[in-house]
Amino acid sequence: MLLIHSPPPPKFGSNPPGTGAQMQPSAPGRPWGLAPVLFLLLAALHTAAAQKNGINIYSLSVDSKVSSRFAHTVVTSRVVNRASVMQEATFQVELPKRAFITNFSIVDRSLAWLAEARHPHPGPCTESCIQVIGGVTYPGNIKEKAAAQEQYSAAVARGESAGLVKASGRKTEQFQVSVSVAPAAKVTFELVYEELLKRCLGAYELLLKVQPQQLVKHLQMDIHIFEPQGISFLETESTFMTNELADALTVSQNKTKAHIQFKPTLSQQMSPGQQDTVLDGNFIVRYDVHRTISGGSIQIESGYFVHYFAPEGLPTIPKNVIFVIDKSGSMSGRKIEQTQEALIKILDDLSPNDQFNLVSFSGEAAQWKPLLVPASAENVNQARSYAASIQTQGGTNINDAVLLAARLLDSANQKELLPEGSASLIILLTDGDPTMGETNPARIQKNVKEAIDGQYSLFCLGFGFDVSLAFLEKLALDNGGLTRRIYEDSDSTLQLQDFYQEVANPLLTVVTFEYPSNAVEEVSRDNFRLLFKGSEIVVAGKLRDQSPEVLSAKVRGQLRMQNITFQTESSVAEQENEFQNPKYIFHSFMERLWAYLTIQQLLEQMISASNAEKQALETRALNLSLHYSFVTPLTSMVVTKPEGKEWSEVAEKPVETKNKHKNFYLAGPSGKTPSDLGRAGPQGPLNPPHPYPLMAGKSRLPDMLLESAKTASPPGQLPASLRPGPLLVLVSQPALPTLGTSAAVPAGIQAPAVILMLPRQSVDRLCVDIKHSQGPMKLLSDPDQGVEVTAQYETEKARFSWIEVTFKNPQLQVRAIPEHVVVTRNRRNSAYKWKETLFSVIPGVKLTMDKAGLLLLSSPDRVTIGLLPWDGPGEGLRLLLRDTHRFSSRVGGTLGQFYQDVLWGPPATADDSKRMLRVQGLEYSATRLLKLDYQEGSPGTEISCWSVEL
Repeated sequence: MLLIHSPPPPKFGSNPPGTGAQMQPSAPGRPWGLAPVLFLLLAALHTAAAQKNGINIYSLSVDSKVSSRFAHTVVTSRVVNRASVMQEATFQVELPKRAFITNFSIVDRSLAWLAEARHPHPGPCTESCIQVIGGVTYPGNIKEKAAAQEQYSAAVARGESAGLVKASGRKTEQFQVSVSVAPAAKVTFELVYEELLKRCLGAYELLLKVQPQQLVKHLQMDIHIFEPQGISFLETESTFMTNELADALTVSQNKTKAHIQFKPTLSQQMSPGQQDTVLDGNFIVRYDVHRTISGGSIQIESGYFVHYFAPEGLPTIPKNVIFVIDKSGSMSGRKIEQTQEALIKILDDLSPNDQFNLVSFSGEAAQWKPLLVPASAENVNQARSYAASIQTQGGTNINDAVLLAARLLDSANQKELLPEGSASLIILLTDGDPTMGETNPARIQKNVKEAIDGQYSLFCLGFGFDVSLAFLEKLALDNGGLTRRIYEDSDSTLQLQDFYQEVANPLLTVVTFEYPSNAVEEVSRDNFRLLFKGSEIVVAGKLRDQSPEVLSAKVRGQLRMQNITFQTESSVAEQENEFQNPKYIFHSFMERLWAYLTIQQLLEQMISASNAEKQALETRALNLSLHYSFVTPLTSMVVTKPEGKEWSEVAEKPVETKNKHKNFYLAGPSGKTPSDLGRAGPQGPLNPPHPYPLMAGKSRLPDMLLESAKTASPPGQLPASLRPGPLLVLVSQPALPTLGTSAAVPAGIQAPAVILMLPRQSVDRLCVDIKHSQGPMKLLSDPDQGVEVTAQYETEKARFSWIEVTFKNPQLQVRAIPEHVVVTRNRRNSAYKWKETLFSVIPGVKLTMDKAGLLLLSSPDRVTIGLLPWDGPGEGLRLLLRDTHRFSSRVGGTLGQFYQDVLWGPPATADDSKRMLRVQGLEYSATRLLKLDYQEGSPGTEISCWSVEL
């Protein structure tokens, strides 16, 4: 058994993305957060030894057709072995957890085999889909999981190197398969999957991970979006894009269609001065559709309909919320600190019309107040102090804590203290399984369901991986809520805040959909407890053979003090004509959308169903999965070559389990990467195919251990102390960039707190040091520019602890702290670590960050504002200002005042390094000093600068 640190993450190559240039948004003034977000895929191909070992990716394409929120994505990678010996190529694709794989194939001139989960021709696939490639026929089967497992186990028993193809990430699952490639042979990988995009916080998001690890001659990504409601908003973002690469991205858009294409040349992909690729990161597309206050949009295609409901303009109804916070011993340290930070921010966001209370628990549960209290400024301040004082200790008594929360709501209800038409929520945060009081999960679920009795909604947050997400999921679904895992990371606070924002603004309660019984059949779920701002309810079904020419619908709900009914109708013939453009539409997509949505809802219902009901739900979900060839938790995709051939593969839908993402993994049978290891399911043979498994051309063993292995063992064998058993790999989290890295600079010369460029003045540059600061400072404010910069300066440490830039149009806030940058748009937070490149183009503002960590916020008619994590002498956050001639005459603030009329006095007679300056009636003494110019990054440039102290 061997403990080692993990090497850098495996590099992939199966997705060509980019981001934001030449964008033509249809609503330039639209704020970010009002956009729904399309989440699509992360795709990547990893060649086992990269191009230097002979495997060359010569073509890589991603084609995604998004028709009415339903995404059909095809990832195709073509590789050639340019070595003189057999080499192994590995294909990896990371896809959304909610997506279903429908097809996978590999084609070789001398070898052809297929894993088919969707028939290549129109019409549904039966249990066995067969495709002929190169004259050789191999079957690929979608089977019930148990039957697939038998086939897989039989392959293992025959000594074939079989392996399950599954993995998970924070938002994604990983598909991986390897194939041996003969010298000069070409192999084509193709993966197809589908997903209904979910609206969250007013945004649909398309996400692609681009990591080819080598230059690719033909690399192209095409995304076609068709939305009959009309596209109201479209933007792009990338973590690898440069100004040169931006030229390879084109975005075109009309009222209902958009086409995003990324097609970089070899020279655009190349790192400056090197032969490596710069393509390494995420590519994101966000868009929204036009909405009204009506009953939503009904769309019809090939005899099926989908009804999208997210009315605009509804007021938020009051809520009664109880936060149930785990303070057991395991929450100590950073977890409770992040929980307190998030809770304090959430309390600040409560509406004055809301009521709330806090319950904290370890071995016992205790309430903050005996009753719910209004969210007044005084009560919120008291609650903030209570939250900040929570101390961790003891065990975990979830049962008593949730029952106490239910009793508090019951008591308020009985005393008629809950406003009529309000929504009541319980939000539970815990990091572990129950250890005190009632510890049987089934009994806790039963107790909570009886106590809540359908009156309130329970939302569960599982912090980390020591808690059973399945337990929390059933607890929430039994009581009209949902569950979310909070990942232990630097952005845990933001994850908690974002979850709360999803449920912070209820719009309707008791929402039901009604359709004429003679017009539709096999309708998906049609009643919902709550509709939240920024979300969307989706209902789909099948039209009857003799359905009317016009499909009508009623949506009923409760809005504060009254019942409300929305009515809408849709012409069947007109809707059918909408979906006739093959460039944007794939065949019978709405039938597959209906099947996808129905399966997802059946799987969800199974969690909270009784044993008697569960079997019927599972049977229907399984039959639909097999009929439409979806890889779901009930099915597997199997490819077994004829007897005597080399191996089989089984692709399964991963199921989250407790402790699945701990920072250690048990090695798989053939030296698979850490992201592939530690998964549930049978393992293949324990003997690795190579004595020193390679990843991206490098040994997984540290150099010192590898050298020892070479000298102490016969060729082709590991030392006895290092031989498998399963290899245990200890993976450490990557360290955050730290401020204060040493650099070769003149001793004693420091960078000032701020350098101001002063155009059209007798002194063109002013260095500012801050010596006196109490509380947040307003550094800049320009109402004409619609921008404000505030900051907190720590005089003892002589550095900014945070800097915040706020734009009015678009509504955008950028907050920089030493660890990372947080971008907030309409309640949505996105965190970016320093020195990870970013290129985001939105209507009104462009955000870019380079490898040095310089973040620039720019616009053609605005002052450019820069933020930098300076790590030279005088380390800390720094502010940069460019294009300052664009400030208006109304600019103000601690720094903004220097962009008004500044009067400079002459140098002092006795000392020409000193002079006075006057601005807005105030006088400052300026001294010419040697300073470090931080504006181009560390180590900085020595400059002579007139300096003032504030």
